[in-house]
Amino acid sequence: MTERAVPFHCPYCGEEDLEPHEGDGGWYCRSCARAFKLKFLGIGVRTS
Repeated sequence: MTERAVPFHCPYCGEEDLEPHEGDGGWYCRSCARAFKLKFLGIGVRTS
């Protein structure tokens, strides 16, 4: 798997102090101590 989705800021606090967390798209924000995961769903994906 290639690393595709790299966040530029935390979706919770907006800070840029991020580090990879537990592989597979996981990220940890050192500013607000929250972890989150990114997942690429595809281009032009429709849910309806």
